[in-house]
Amino acid sequence: MSPGASTVELRSGAATDVGRVREVNEDAYLAAPPLFVVADGMGGHDGGDVASRIVVEEFARLAEEGYDPRHGVEVVAGTFAASHQRITEYAEEQSRRTGRDFTAGTTAVVALLVEHDEGPRWLLANLGDSRVYRFSGAELTQVSVDHSLVQELVDEGSIAREQMGSHPARHVVTRALGGPSPDEADYFELSLAEAGRLLLCSDGVTEMLDDPTLARILGAATDPREAAEEVVAAAVRAGGRDNATAIVVDVVGLVDGVSGGVA
Repeated sequence: MSPGASTVELRSGAATDVGRVREVNEDAYLAAPPLFVVADGMGGHDGGDVASRIVVEEFARLAEEGYDPRHGVEVVAGTFAASHQRITEYAEEQSRRTGRDFTAGTTAVVALLVEHDEGPRWLLANLGDSRVYRFSGAELTQVSVDHSLVQELVDEGSIAREQMGSHPARHVVTRALGGPSPDEADYFELSLAEAGRLLLCSDGVTEMLDDPTLARILGAATDPREAAEEVVAAAVRAGGRDNATAIVVDVVGLVDGVSGGVA
């Protein structure tokens, strides 16, 4: 952030589990305050675990080098583009090596702090059906909108939201990283007052746990690490049909300080 700006004190916790059905954990995550990422390698694709790892590597580089907090959307879009390029190159290399069509893809959901004239805010971005929620005043609200076939069915009124997790087409995503052409991410901004606690998670969590259950867990666990671990454990106990990953981030407060950039 710019010199003299307030910095934000954050606390976070993360957890992941392969679940009870999958043999490989294709989820990857990054918790590098003030930057957080969950990527879910797309099941059934050849290199889902590699694709999700690439996304985390690219955002880890961003966290290490720092970013301009006044241009958050451009920063995230550029990192998504770099991730997409690497995933595409990996798939092309594997196709040449194996002599068969090879595909790799991943969803991604991102939260990072950006700076406006009125102070720091959350910038949230998503591609696919990994989600970000805000939890405030014991109320859980989904911020991101799934890029998925079942979300489109909900939007057109063909199915109820409660049917999304059990629908046979629940794994069909309509936007992702990887594939023949890059997809556009959706971006959302929230004030810190609106989002004292954030939950980022893969669909292995939201398929197994409904919003009221997530709200109860987040309301019961004051420590973000405990909250993330319990979200993932509950998803596994509920059946664990997919890899499950969660990051919980709490805004503790603002601390006056001097910084040459967000890192």
